[in-house]
Amino acid sequence: MHPAARTRTTFRTGPTPVPQPRSRRIRSLIDADALRVLHRAARVLLDDLPDLTDRLLAVLREQEPAYRTALENDHAATWQEVHRSLRHSVTSLLDPRGSREAAHRCTWRIGAARAEQGLPLDALLHAFRLGGSLVWQRLVEETTRSEPDDIRLLVHVATDVWNFVDEHCTLVADAYRQAERQLAWRRENRVRLLAAALLDGTSRIADLPETAERLCLPEHGRYVVVAIAGGPPHDLEPGGSAYLHSGVEVDHGIVLVGDEGEGKADREPLAALGLTADAPAGRRIGVGSAVTGLAAVGDARRLADLALSICPPEGGTVRLTEHLPEALVVSCPELGASLTERVLGPLLRLEPADRDVLLDTLVAWFACEGSAQRAGERLYCHRNTVLNRLRRCEQLIGRSLARPHDVVEISLALTACRLPRG
Repeated sequence: MHPAARTRTTFRTGPTPVPQPRSRRIRSLIDADALRVLHRAARVLLDDLPDLTDRLLAVLREQEPAYRTALENDHAATWQEVHRSLRHSVTSLLDPRGSREAAHRCTWRIGAARAEQGLPLDALLHAFRLGGSLVWQRLVEETTRSEPDDIRLLVHVATDVWNFVDEHCTLVADAYRQAERQLAWRRENRVRLLAAALLDGTSRIADLPETAERLCLPEHGRYVVVAIAGGPPHDLEPGGSAYLHSGVEVDHGIVLVGDEGEGKADREPLAALGLTADAPAGRRIGVGSAVTGLAAVGDARRLADLALSICPPEGGTVRLTEHLPEALVVSCPELGASLTERVLGPLLRLEPADRDVLLDTLVAWFACEGSAQRAGERLYCHRNTVLNRLRRCEQLIGRSLARPHDVVEISLALTACRLPRG
């Protein structure tokens, strides 16, 4: 009545709980003669369990492809499990109270084991009902053979037999669903652990094939990591070429990109994660540069975090390949601070109003590629005013905007000065 194959790995390490039925089964009032007929036939079935098991397996092989596969893979284990289940069922006809807990444990183990093996729940419930039908059919056959006149008495126990079948169908379904939830949690947790190790750069080489399979990403693909902070996480919708790993403060998207140029690779990750460059207010996005292979995703994550650290506090998107000078400075804050003090120290120690005017002029001049005319238009002042301010800057810091080496130092110092402080 409860066919199933023995699983090779036990689902639980501790004692198996015996859940209570959803409603207490109330045994119908049947007379002593009906019980006598039922017990007599059940004792015969108990002695004939091997044949009963073979008959049920034959029906399952014919009607349920899932059980057909189980029989082909491990016939002996499947036969033993079905035999044990039928023995509990028939014993329950003879001693309902004494056999109740053992029958429940057997059914619960079947549901948990079958969920772990991946057998469809519909097939499992069908098997239980087929088992109930076969037991009832054999009770009728045996009574007809031994005492034909007693067939009418079996009608009084039919309700009890089918209530028993329904109770165990409910029980096996509950066990199956609980085991399925636990298995799903284990799978999700395993994926999170593998992804976290990948992003941390601590993933073992031996785990890479499993990681690739679980994340549905090729082991030797080309990847970009996107770091995302702020904004509601529920609006992120990764596509099939991306995996989103949720963190406490920062989420990281691992995105498979093509073999196109670096610029192309830097744009693709946003769409793969359901993002756009125009991030909502408060959301900061850092896009790292591409790396080759899952083994290098840890490096890609550090590049994405570096890009994220350059983002302004109010939000925005920073692609690392477009902000390499800033990345060079922010990657070593101590050197950035030292460079700022060494190059711009005298200017920074001016009165705030005077300091800000000169700094804004330098920034505008660099942004306008050294054009005083365009810098003046941006600052709403005459080009001569810009040139006068620049000459004053040169005098303060002791460097010339006409010397390439000095220009590089001033540019990097300005970058370090303007970056957000962590």
